[in-house]
Amino acid sequence: MSAREEDENSVPRPRETTALFGHGEAEQQLLTAYRGGRMPHAWLIGGEPGVGKATLAYRMARFVLAHPEPKAAEVRNANDLFVAAENPVVRRIVAQGHSDLLVLERTLNDKGNLRRDIAVDDVRKTVTFFGSTAGEGGWRICIVDCADDLNKEGANALLKILEEPPARSLLLVVSHSPARLLATIRSRCRRLLLRPLGDDDLMKAAANALGIDANDPQLGRAAALAQGSVARAIALYDGPSLAMREKIAGMLAALPQTDGNALHALSDQLARADDTLYAGFTDSVRDWLSAQLSAGGNSRTLARVSDAWEKFNRAAVDTDAFNLDRKPLVFSTFALLAEAARR
Repeated sequence: MSAREEDENSVPRPRETTALFGHGEAEQQLLTAYRGGRMPHAWLIGGEPGVGKATLAYRMARFVLAHPEPKAAEVRNANDLFVAAENPVVRRIVAQGHSDLLVLERTLNDKGNLRRDIAVDDVRKTVTFFGSTAGEGGWRICIVDCADDLNKEGANALLKILEEPPARSLLLVVSHSPARLLATIRSRCRRLLLRPLGDDDLMKAAANALGIDANDPQLGRAAALAQGSVARAIALYDGPSLAMREKIAGMLAALPQTDGNALHALSDQLARADDTLYAGFTDSVRDWLSAQLSAGGNSRTLARVSDAWEKFNRAAVDTDAFNLDRKPLVFSTFALLAEAARR
């Protein structure tokens, strides 16, 4: 069972999503390379989590499997990579039943828990997969979603395929942090960077996934905090998650001033909150720190922010790993942030 199968959320998964918003230029790069007859055997699709990288990868895979001849008229005349939902290729990919598509992602172990990494044995399946003739005489495609979940052994196993790709093979490697991947992997892929979505495209994409009106006021509030990420906007659309984020956003905006009563209320709420709400807190803090680093400043200010980043991440990891009380983390975090915010 894949990691996504355990998610009871009704939001369509990337393999089920035929619509793409806000990445027309990136889509045209893929289409142009394919019909030009000089298709790179591997693409590294990078960008922030939730902006549509996996959706684009599946969109490309569907198009190539549905139109295996780059010089065919339907490819030459195509305006984008859209393939209609009624196409047999689309239905088989949704059902995870297409023999010429291999997807590498984290799966559940024998105890029903989500693995920390993509299993190296799954990565090694690429050798047999690409070593066989395509079941339908066309292309063999592998989507890695995402490469950040490969451990060292898995990354080296993937590298073997990247070094000696067979004919009519295509690897679509998704990554949230391409710069952190092995240099040898990056050098063997053509890079394609997806930027965070603008407000209009973000609203359309999230509304499409949720099956609601793009002008929904609550969706607008969620999108305002989503920083261009469709996945984050969808997660925030839930009432408690949105309220939590808005409360934290207000506290962060007031820095370096802190409100003791607000801190006590937040720490009490997080102490009994589920993992989704708690993740809203840690994500909000990381977003704030990242924004401070991006804004620049003098070396002393940047040093304080960098120090806060390291200390917060270390404390957050320890809190999760050892199941520690979350209240001290809230107070120590805002003390760090207040110091980092002083000019």
